[in-house]
Amino acid sequence: MSDLAGRLEVALTGRYAIERELGHGGTALVFLGRDPKHERLVAIKVLRPELAVALGAERFLREIKLTARLNHPHILPLLDSGEAAGFLYYVMPYVEGESLRDRLVREPQLPVEEALLIAREVADALEYAHQHGVVHRDIKPENILISAGHAVVADFGIARAIQAAGAPTVTQTGILLGTPAYMSPEQAAGDSELDGRSDIYSLGCVLYEMWAGAPPFTASTAQAVIAMRFTHRPPEVSSRRDGVPVWGSRAVARALARDPVERYATAAQLAAALIAPEPGSPAEREVPTDKSIAVLPFTNMSSDPEIEYFGDGIAEEIINALAQLPGLRVAGRSSAFSFKGKREDLRVIGDKLSVGTVLEGSVRKAGAQLRITAQLVNVADGYHLWSERFDREPEDVFAIQEEIARTIAERLQVSLAGSDQMTLVRPHTENLEAYQLYLKGRGFINRRGVALWQALEAFRAAFELDPQYALASAGLADAYTLLGMYGVLSPRDALPHARAAARRSVELGPELAEAHNAVAGVRLWDWDWAGADREFRKALELNPGYVQARCWHGMFNLQWVHGRDEEGIAEAARAVEIEPLDAYPRSMLALALSGARR
Repeated sequence: MSDLAGRLEVALTGRYAIERELGHGGTALVFLGRDPKHERLVAIKVLRPELAVALGAERFLREIKLTARLNHPHILPLLDSGEAAGFLYYVMPYVEGESLRDRLVREPQLPVEEALLIAREVADALEYAHQHGVVHRDIKPENILISAGHAVVADFGIARAIQAAGAPTVTQTGILLGTPAYMSPEQAAGDSELDGRSDIYSLGCVLYEMWAGAPPFTASTAQAVIAMRFTHRPPEVSSRRDGVPVWGSRAVARALARDPVERYATAAQLAAALIAPEPGSPAEREVPTDKSIAVLPFTNMSSDPEIEYFGDGIAEEIINALAQLPGLRVAGRSSAFSFKGKREDLRVIGDKLSVGTVLEGSVRKAGAQLRITAQLVNVADGYHLWSERFDREPEDVFAIQEEIARTIAERLQVSLAGSDQMTLVRPHTENLEAYQLYLKGRGFINRRGVALWQALEAFRAAFELDPQYALASAGLADAYTLLGMYGVLSPRDALPHARAAARRSVELGPELAEAHNAVAGVRLWDWDWAGADREFRKALELNPGYVQARCWHGMFNLQWVHGRDEEGIAEAARAVEIEPLDAYPRSMLALALSGARR
């Protein structure tokens, strides 16, 4: 037993018995230990003495507690941590098996399907950790253990703990955080604001190596390896290994994008992209050739739940802006938002929505600023037509939405209606707090049920903050109308409020489809068929893609006006075309066809 191991055994007497040294790395030495209390073998990692001195026990142990909260089948759990006689250590289960590095030494190129399984399981672990605010920062074959044919990720959060606890002093020890062959460009550049996309890059490097037999960048020195990721693009992995599927090679290429904005926004998206498309899937069928797009809800990359509404609102505003462009078919909000939080591959989304391109993005709040990313992806081949990152004040959100919408029009070669100077995104309030409340209201009203009360309160609060906010007043009218329609409020209680709010909205915003639709809903309650029909038609003239107006107008033609079955069917069919995955338009179409005995 080495001198260090002997001193460690003395320091841990009564807690762990040291069996032998298992290995060592740049930051720690690993020992096989025995836990006498629980009669089990454990792996004890001890920070190198110079690093332990630089960090200090209190800071390191405080940060490492975050890792102890992770509980996932593909994450090696943290059992214990502490300080003893100057040693900083942490304890994990001892896993029977081998590391991925051991496997790659024996077999440099793994079977294609086995490599995919390992990568998907690691991606699942990363997704879980990222959702809990933990970025690994050192994904590499040495930290991926293979046990009973499955991957388990070790040392989760250790690099984060080292960096967060001792960032000013760690570099003085000469220890590099991260591993050059697998390090993301932003980590190599010393970016302190790393997010999950850094781990996605590292996992892309690992999968590349499992298939090609070597990482994407190799050189004689660590500095040269790091420099290459800023100056070179690695060759497609399918060009270095026969049998690698094209879709898998594209997934790796996207994970290895130099700019984080161009990578998958989440590890879950990468995991989904590593699932083989089924026969007859969009990867094997002709993609629609018309100019079409789906705008997915922007992913909330921060821990602030308020940003969730903001991300949804950004996507909804862009949908509304793009819907104004002649020659561009835009998937409806409800259908696009049905993929929120899911792991669907973009090819599947494109197929289900019959669109050729998808806009996806993310929102992160950093202090007083927002970081908004957006990327336009061609569904057929996964190629990024455009990507951008915006670091702005929250008040600039409307300008960002306008820029994104205009860029999409340019990239898809869609002409702007009327003039290139037309504004696509119109701020309807200058009060950011009122805007955020309005977005909350839209989120609640789309859920229906008891959420209608929350929608009503959000719209009311928004209008109180800005009495000139026409959209907030229209939302308030819709909330009262729906509460009355579903019998939550009696018409006697709901109608006066709905009528007043609808009247205000159309006075403040006569150019808004939402305002005229709100008035039309009230006209139905008043049995003013001609007035309701006129307002519905005006709403659809202003916004032909407004599904709520189409559904309500279709219902009006079917139930309140005799002889208009054909128009009711046409409205419902158009609504289904816009919202192919929304149950409400489909039920309306079924009702229309049934009423017409078809």
